[in-house]
Amino acid sequence: MKLIITSVFMLAMSTFMFGAVQSNWVSLFKDNVAVQSLQPEMAGMALDQFLTLTPNQYKEMTGQKLGIKQVVQLKAAQKFVKKQTSKKDDISKGVYILLAIFGLAWVAMGVMDDWSGDTWLINLLLSFLCWLPGLIHALVSMKKYY
Repeated sequence: MKLIITSVFMLAMSTFMFGAVQSNWVSLFKDNVAVQSLQPEMAGMALDQFLTLTPNQYKEMTGQKLGIKQVVQLKAAQKFVKKQTSKKDDISKGVYILLAIFGLAWVAMGVMDDWSGDTWLINLLLSFLCWLPGLIHALVSMKKYY
């Protein structure tokens, strides 16, 4: 019962936090130079619209063509924001390595991937074959998460 309540609470908190990032993303990244140099129209967009914005779409939207410098700033800001919003801090690197050493890296991989994909399943099978192949696979796959 505690697990269900905790899961529901964590889901609600993650939805709340993602909603805050969606609505107020410019103020979260205002320290970055690339984000500071954005046009006011770009700063007023939703996060998903900004991340998929191309110079041609901007021209269609405003009628103004972006210069080379502005295109570079746009791409740098998109790259920075995407990198900051996609960070997964579910499990720290040290805990991941400890789980790999104890043969439970498949649990860490499943949590990091939200139990989608097949890397955790492959690691589970390798861990059951013998401990060492599962450890090697976990350490090689670690670059995907960190």
